[in-house]
Amino acid sequence: MKESCRRERHKLPNLLIIGAMKCATTSLHYYLGLHPDISMSREKELNFFICEGNWHKGLEWYKSHFTGEAKIHGESSPNYTNYPFSRGVPERVYSCVPEAKLIYIARDPIDRIISHYIHQYAVRRENRTLSEVLANPRENPYLFRSKYFMQLEQYLEYFPQCNVLVITQEDLYSHRRETLQKIFRFLDVDDSFHCQEFSTIRHRSSAKRRKNQIGLSLHRTLNGNIFERFPPNTRWLFEQLLYLPFSNKIERPVLNEGLTQRLLDYLASDIDRISRDCPHVCRNFADLHRLRPISGK
Repeated sequence: MKESCRRERHKLPNLLIIGAMKCATTSLHYYLGLHPDISMSREKELNFFICEGNWHKGLEWYKSHFTGEAKIHGESSPNYTNYPFSRGVPERVYSCVPEAKLIYIARDPIDRIISHYIHQYAVRRENRTLSEVLANPRENPYLFRSKYFMQLEQYLEYFPQCNVLVITQEDLYSHRRETLQKIFRFLDVDDSFHCQEFSTIRHRSSAKRRKNQIGLSLHRTLNGNIFERFPPNTRWLFEQLLYLPFSNKIERPVLNEGLTQRLLDYLASDIDRISRDCPHVCRNFADLHRLRPISGK
């Protein structure tokens, strides 16, 4: 596989949005696809570089998702930053696309955990309360996805820092035009491009509903593919209307201050490490939540 990847590198993507999960990767995938010099995969999450994902389907399957003559071809798979539960992903990425540009989106780590939980709860992959889910932080997939430096560190063993751009969801939503211009410059495409559709926000967790058994069966049967037939600005609305009779509204869970602080204590060393290289990331967290100082800092 490795030698085959190297021989046909020019036919592979040169942009990967690697995460983090529930950090506006769907929105960014959509925005980038609007740029005339960027072609994003029609199917968003290809999960090719994951052993338990689609690695077994081979390179020809992966290449089939990238067509046209655009300067940039990209895909977005947040599961590429799911260490240690999915190992070896950066090495596989590097073996196939060593010159690729990587974009990683972070957000307030506690907000991300809550959004991740709502996502799992909505499709009945999770039945516990959020407090029960977070009772034991060790080896906890919800927390590990919010250890942003740990996830990035796996890639920096293979890719130079100049090939990795870290942005925040907060900046993407609050300073969208400036953030997209920064991304366009990183990709060396026209940074003056602007589109009305940049005002669209995809997949808000606040609109998530918990599917009943009929809704869950429908979700598994459709697997999201039917929504690709609709224009981008109507897909989300159609999905909401389709599942409305087969789902119930989810009240956003609230963590008490004590548990929030314990989680921050657990994440403290990771937050400290990413703040050295990406201080703008942690500034967003602190300003958004007005959190107490993290223990040990």
